[in-house]
Amino acid sequence: MEAFKVTRVYADENGDSRFDEVYYPLHEGGPIGYFSEKIAVHELIFRKVVPTYDDFHAAPQRQYVVLLDGGVEIEISTGEKRRFAAGEVLLMEDTEGKGHRSRNLKEQVRSSLFITF
Repeated sequence: MEAFKVTRVYADENGDSRFDEVYYPLHEGGPIGYFSEKIAVHELIFRKVVPTYDDFHAAPQRQYVVLLDGGVEIEISTGEKRRFAAGEVLLMEDTEGKGHRSRNLKEQVRSSLFITF
């Protein structure tokens, strides 16, 4: 448990969205677990999306997305696709450029948290 992996989506210099991995180092906190350094955040937003959600867009602001249930497929502007399951964390930073497509893996309501910074 040396690091916590977060998948980052960002826009490159040509405006294409790209995937990257960011690793937050974890430090032992004794019997209650391992912790990263504190990260300053701005707002917490609860979100549910309809079962048929399938949208191409840029991120509205820099934010972490915590997937609470269901799964999502993210397709970046280059056509590359990745699937993410409940419990995974995304760092969405492609606020400009060509954006990405988010689509539910199953036709069911999906819940997530947006944490803006």
